[in-house]
Amino acid sequence: QVQLVESGGGLVQSGGSLRLSCTASGNIFSIGAMGWYRQAPGKQREFVAEITNSGSTNYAESVKGRFTISRDNDKGTMALQMNSLKPEDTGVYYCNARRILAESWGQGTQVTVSP
Repeated sequence: QVQLVESGGGLVQSGGSLRLSCTASGNIFSIGAMGWYRQAPGKQREFVAEITNSGSTNYAESVKGRFTISRDNDKGTMALQMNSLKPEDTGVYYCNARRILAESWGQGTQVTVSP
């Protein structure tokens, strides 16, 4: 079992920055890829970024060049540095961790970007 807890959300003006963190507990060394997803009001949850346990990264086109994902495998933590935030980045951000035949989700953290 792996449990995930996100932190770092909040309210920021357009153009500002936020750093989200995700802390995993339980069998953290069974985790493969980890990622961030977000869900805006009235919309489906969408992919934001992911990072493998070897450090390879992948980003949604909408956040490339603005967001940076990182992780510390030994500590079971992952971060998302978000710069040049836009109102369309508003939503609940979820941490995801994938293992063989299973995945875990955090409870989400709210990010609100005002115009």
